[in-house]
Parts: sequence; structure tokens; C-alpha cells
Amino acid sequence: MSTVALVGASDFNAAHFAAHWKEGAFDAVIAVDGGFASLAAVDCAPDLAMGDFDSLGYVPEGMSVKAFSPEKDASDMELALEEALARGADAVEVYGALGGRLDHTVANLQLLASFAERGLAVAAVGERERIAFLVGPGELRLPALPSGIVSVFSLTDVSAGVVEEGLKYGLDGVVLTNRTSWGLSNEMVDEPARIAVESGTLAVFMPL
Repeated sequence: MSTVALVGASDFNAAHFAAHWKEGAFDAVIAVDGGFASLAAVDCAPDLAMGDFDSLGYVPEGMSVKAFSPEKDASDMELALEEALARGADAVEVYGALGGRLDHTVANLQLLASFAERGLAVAAVGERERIAFLVGPGELRLPALPSGIVSVFSLTDVSAGVVEEGLKYGLDGVVLTNRTSWGLSNEMVDEPARIAVESGTLAVFMPL
């Protein structure tokens, strides 16, 4: 299984990234525009830098670069996700995609859901949470933790057959829509947990 790390220009969990990078968790690292500076701060030379580089302010030199015009119909993150697919990635861990500008965060959540629906295992890593995207029919298992918040939201109009087991509040085959707060702030209770969905796409917020 090939895993690619994408690093964008927003809030960067440097400690989490560095620990996994040094363990060899990533087969390739792609800097997405201003994410190049975040990687430089942890002494990581990416395999590729790409974007229009309006956030970074310059085009990196001495390495593989794909530069684009700022006037385009796809964001730098969308282009980077396409690049990961073109490289044969099975999974993508995205850093620097949450926080900062709210419109960018919303766009990134929508993008990650769409790429999950294309068969890519995608997750976004923030300062305190990891967001996985679950497409039905499918399930996600979480290891036991003594505490921690788990929130589950539908990113499609309807997600049917939603199950939450091993958490403080259980759900058994319910329907979630993208117009409700139901699914917010469930709690880990030191048991393995299971999230499942029969149809639709879920964003599962879990502790790091």
C-alpha cells in the first residue's frame, strides 16, 4: 500500500508529521504551495513542490516542481490530490488543510470526501484531531482510548445505516443528513470503537 503525505499552507502539526515521516510512514511527500515552508521548518525535503506559489511567495529551486497559474479552476490541494492518484497512491495523509481561512478548510473537506468516493483512503491531520472519510458500505475501527471526542457528520445529503459502537452514545442503523448536528461530540470510553455506514459519505473526527 502506497501512502503519500500532502502538506498544505494552513496550520501544520509539525510534531505529528515529523514523527511519522521519520518512521518511514510516507512513500512520498508533496509540498502544496506554502506547505513547502512548513516542511523546511522540520528539515524535510519534499519529493515534489506544486501549486501557484502565491502563498509561498516564490517558486522553489533545485528540486522537482510543478508550477501553475493562479488563474485556474482547481485549488492547489485538488491538483495535489490528483497528483497523488497519478503516482498510484492508495492512501493520502493531508497536513496543513485545516484551520486558517475557513473557506479553504470547507473546500478541503469537500475535496477529501470526493477523493474518498473515488476509492482513495484519505485523512486530514489537524492540531488535535484526525479526520477520516468513510464511504458506504464501509466501516472504521478505532483503538480503545480512556477519553477523547469522536464526531461523525454526513457529507452527502443523506448517509444511511450509520452505526456507532463502543462509544458513550450508540447509534444503530440511523440516518444522518448534512443538515443536522446529530453526531457531534460522542465520547471514547476505553473500549475499541466501530463506525459504519451503509450508504453515503461520513467525516469522522477522532482524537490523534
